[in-house]
Amino acid sequence: MARSKVTINKQAVKRVVDEAGAKVGAKISAVLNGMSLEFAGRPVEEIKPVLQSRWRAAVGGSVTDPELSEYAAKIAAGETFDVKVNVR
Repeated sequence: MARSKVTINKQAVKRVVDEAGAKVGAKISAVLNGMSLEFAGRPVEEIKPVLQSRWRAAVGGSVTDPELSEYAAKIAAGETFDVKVNVR
């Protein structure tokens, strides 16, 4: 069996992970800000299912319900978002 030695540059890996996190944050921000323009003044319960669907389409996964309600309330208030994603 052949053996290989692999050296990993931790700074390069961190840079790639940080860039990926920034892209995800930008996608989430775009969804939230677009919804703030579209749904400002609308009821939270109307916003939540749309937000869940758009979140899933943009970045996969789902938002659990305290966060979903919190985001929906901020969207209803017309707030703007700048989401930062930290990967650990």
